[in-house]
Amino acid sequence: MFLIDKPFVSDFLIETIKDNNYKIIATKVAKELVKDDSLAWIAEEEAIALLKKNPESSLYSNSENALAWIDQYYGESELSRQLHVLKNKVRFRKLIKELFPDFYFKQIGIEEIQRLSDDEIRFPFVIKPAVGFFSIGVHIVENEKDWLKAKSELQADKLKSIFPENVLNTSTFIIEEFIRGEEYAIDYYYDNNGDAVLLNVLHHLFSSGTDTSDRVYSTSKAIIEKYKTDLEYFLTKIGKELHLNNFPAHAEVRIDENGKIIPIEVNPLRFGGFCTTADLMGVTLGFNEYKCFCENKKPDWDTIFRGKENKIFSVIILDNNSGIIPSDILRFNYSDLAKDFEKPILIRELDINKYPVFGFAFIESAASNKKELNDILTSDLRKYIVSK
Repeated sequence: MFLIDKPFVSDFLIETIKDNNYKIIATKVAKELVKDDSLAWIAEEEAIALLKKNPESSLYSNSENALAWIDQYYGESELSRQLHVLKNKVRFRKLIKELFPDFYFKQIGIEEIQRLSDDEIRFPFVIKPAVGFFSIGVHIVENEKDWLKAKSELQADKLKSIFPENVLNTSTFIIEEFIRGEEYAIDYYYDNNGDAVLLNVLHHLFSSGTDTSDRVYSTSKAIIEKYKTDLEYFLTKIGKELHLNNFPAHAEVRIDENGKIIPIEVNPLRFGGFCTTADLMGVTLGFNEYKCFCENKKPDWDTIFRGKENKIFSVIILDNNSGIIPSDILRFNYSDLAKDFEKPILIRELDINKYPVFGFAFIESAASNKKELNDILTSDLRKYIVSK
């Protein structure tokens, strides 16, 4: 079953639901977002009855906004408990503490941030909302100077967003030790036996050691094959702690130079937010992550990447780091953006006045072509923006 909610659902996901006659729950929000009566809509009451009859029925949601629906209609369930543990970074750290006994973390309220003294924390560290999304409110703090800057920005009136409280709650924060290494995002699911099945591994590129933006994520056959075995073993161990079966997820981890994997977070019931990472594989390679999960299948990577073994596939998140407020922007030149890439597969345009981004670009490039990704990684996007 699919549980569709705001803020965004892609045409690719809707077509997947339609072409495969997958059940989609007829919530008010879903019917507003997807205006197609030919889909296999089922009433909310029927969906809850199915979940209660078979608690391990597969359920996928495009948005963590939908977690509020599960709280409302299925709040006493094991599924609801699992979601609350995974979405709260403090509870998640406590869950896996036995796996990482030396990992330092501390929970604080937003009102405590301004009066927290240096001797109460360990540099370097990361501070972020205990329940968060899209890197909002995330700061890497290397020293006292960074800490002063972070504190000036971590104030309640500066952290308002378009996401509901159960997706981004800025009243409680977690301070945790900074994890060295390269960051990776993983789309995967837990199968009938609770074993993790990888569907995608993406290298999250950063412009510097203190960059926390979500601009560029890249995948390739080489990346997936390098980490597949270790990541599946690692994620299976985490899943066993919560008894996760038939459960899609999107994890973020860091892997250090010795190959040690440390989790950052596990996002439940979905792949990459805003239909990004899963759609990337679909629009560029024809591999449908949603279908693979629903059918409980394992990807055949040789077939998926045939003829594309030396290509890099990236999703570019066009966040507004220009310094220009949305109300002062007349338009964004998507055609100019496309010209700056070797092979743009799809430019997905969004209204910056409705969403926190201008859109997404799905790109294919040669492994040797690092320049175009580095250029967009460090761009403030002003060259594409026409102001009023």
